[in-house]
Amino acid sequence: MSFTRSILTFFICILLFSNCEDKHSKKNKQNVKINTENTSANDSEIKKSVQESSKPKESDTTEKALEEEPFKLTNENLREFMLNYGKKNPETLVRVSTRYGDIDIQLYKETPVHRANFIYLVKQKYFNETFFYRVAKGFVIQGGNSDRQQMAVRRFEIGEYTIPQEPIKGLKHNRGAVALSKQWVDNPSNRSTPYEFFIVIAKKGAHHLDGEHTIFGKVIKGMNVADKISNVPVDGSEWPKENIFIKAEVIK
Repeated sequence: MSFTRSILTFFICILLFSNCEDKHSKKNKQNVKINTENTSANDSEIKKSVQESSKPKESDTTEKALEEEPFKLTNENLREFMLNYGKKNPETLVRVSTRYGDIDIQLYKETPVHRANFIYLVKQKYFNETFFYRVAKGFVIQGGNSDRQQMAVRRFEIGEYTIPQEPIKGLKHNRGAVALSKQWVDNPSNRSTPYEFFIVIAKKGAHHLDGEHTIFGKVIKGMNVADKISNVPVDGSEWPKENIFIKAEVIK
């Protein structure tokens, strides 16, 4: 009997030891699983935080887009821009140079948007890609256009816009008057085209244009040069047979 009890006691001890080891093992496994889940959660949160911090903010993206987008003039921003530009650039004397000589143009302060526009285009070197492209004998010579690709590119870069009239009371299209051209179709308010200007050559003036265009300056030196240009050979569309290149600069 004592031998049987000893064996039974031996098996009972083994069973109890085994149960204790299983419970301890299961507990360790549970702890490992929980710790792994927590670590994954933490890693996920850290990754999300890093991604959010590295992602550009909407305001930063907008500012960068505005910085990268080139400025262009439009009918909506024209007046504010030109009035501010005119204050910072008060010059009123421009020299237009050609192979026939120089023409000095005095700009009127009474037409602030037209004056600022002309100064702006000169400083942007727009006219340096253009010609005196129209010669109407005994009437006007007209500049600011060309058939060169550079001109079309510059107009695209500067913007598509027109300028509202700025009439000066009593000012007429006398000989030497300088004005901007305009579109004759669908333009009831006679807004000026910004890029093309003309000089009146007619000795008696071109008074049938009074009220139609904004006169923004006058030739104070070089009318003899303008007369030379007005006598060059032209084709059927009044385009000079030889290109008359323009270089324009602000004098003061």
